[in-house]
Amino acid sequence: MGRIDYIDDPNAPEANSVVPSVVAIVQDAAGRVLLIHKTDNNLWALPGGGHEIGESIVDTVVREVKEETGYDVEVVALTGTYTNPRHVMAYDDGEVRQQFSLAFRARLTGGSARTSSESSEVVWSDPSDLDDLDMHPSMRLRIEHALEGRETPALG
Repeated sequence: MGRIDYIDDPNAPEANSVVPSVVAIVQDAAGRVLLIHKTDNNLWALPGGGHEIGESIVDTVVREVKEETGYDVEVVALTGTYTNPRHVMAYDDGEVRQQFSLAFRARLTGGSARTSSESSEVVWSDPSDLDDLDMHPSMRLRIEHALEGRETPALG
């Protein structure tokens, strides 16, 4: 299923759903950030996805990282909340989702890299190389906030 992101676009379609979702900022011992190349929009992104009935939000983070990357993680901290009503994602099936995303720092505990139906590549990227990747501005913002070492989560 394809997806187009719109931010502050007066021509964006009107949202018809809200789905709580998560992203995980995972760094290895060298400080590199875990990223996936997404199959739905052909962009680089943090691993993450939608919250499902019957799981805690922490369970969502752990499940999504495992599904999309093959790695096991443990959630360490909430780094930001992102609920901009002017950021919508339009999917091929007609759903237009208003952004509702929680970003978490997570610690690598095991596993090994593997792709999925949602990720065509799984890589560790040095933060200084992120500008060279085709990435949505909303993902860059989540990474920046997480790496700033804030004492409280970013609110947006």
